[in-house]
Amino acid sequence: MLTLGAPGARAFSFNLDSIAEMGKFPRFIVNTYRWGDQFFNGYDTTYVATTGYKFNAKITTQSWLDAYQFEMPNDTRIHMRSDPSTSLGVYVTYLAVSAGYDVNLNKLFTGNNRSRQRFRFGFNCMLFGAELYFIKNDVGTNLISIGPRSHLHHVKLEMNGINATTWGIDAYYFFNHKRYSEAASFNFSRIQRRSQGAFYTGLSIYTQQLDFDFSSLPPELLKELPTNLVDYRYYIDTHNYAVRLGYGYNWVFTKNWVLGVSESPIIGVRQGYINSDIKKFSFSFYNRAKASVVWNNGKWFCGVIGTFDAAIVNEQRTSYFSGVLNGEAVFGYRFNLW
Repeated sequence: MLTLGAPGARAFSFNLDSIAEMGKFPRFIVNTYRWGDQFFNGYDTTYVATTGYKFNAKITTQSWLDAYQFEMPNDTRIHMRSDPSTSLGVYVTYLAVSAGYDVNLNKLFTGNNRSRQRFRFGFNCMLFGAELYFIKNDVGTNLISIGPRSHLHHVKLEMNGINATTWGIDAYYFFNHKRYSEAASFNFSRIQRRSQGAFYTGLSIYTQQLDFDFSSLPPELLKELPTNLVDYRYYIDTHNYAVRLGYGYNWVFTKNWVLGVSESPIIGVRQGYINSDIKKFSFSFYNRAKASVVWNNGKWFCGVIGTFDAAIVNEQRTSYFSGVLNGEAVFGYRFNLW
């Protein structure tokens, strides 16, 4: 009331023009912000449009399965695959920044012992994207086959001696960033108006901490394991430094709908311990492919996103391959608080 009644007093506003009128320094801040917004988020309005809202909140439900395969000495191989599991997540986005968390529904409602924790933090503008992630699987997959190729034992035996943790950060630059928006097909914070694609490149730094304990297997299966597995364990503890190369394309196939695809090999070097107490350097390879179908209608949006992550770890006597297939359904709402 005092503010409204005082001569010449004005209520504070988040409007940029109102802030710029407060003096030289506020005007400098506003001009710097506008320059940065144009530099990082400038786009060709023929191909890309803003949603008109600063915030969006979305509920996601995900189903995933993972697979692991080992090629070991004496032509021995091990194949493991999980049953599908489902999680529920809540994410909030403000402009280019997004964060959220997923909870495993199988463990809460079905008694399934599989446990998965995932946290994601992302920054995505027209010029570049960055992601920070943490994923942990601590129990629950099935042994499918084990033994030499000539006489594989085909079984379906629950394996609980698995602890797998991966965390890392990716940052990458879009070359055709004026006309292609990854945020339109995977983050719901832009609208792709016409079909367009872009190459991108960047850096990826990630840590893998994997521990496979086979000691609980029945005796007749333990004897199939090669002698290089001390105490029937295989473990990886490495830091990876890689270059990420990729291409993305958004196909606007009808009004309000866009189909997005992206393929990105991640190639670099690995430093750490692979089934040994000796630290080594080796070649690292990771691949991330994803696709989406998105529908936009003003404030409301929904979409389906599929991703497939694959990793290969080679050392002198053993090759390890892992793959994670993830499907995500998203429903969300856009809004403004100011």
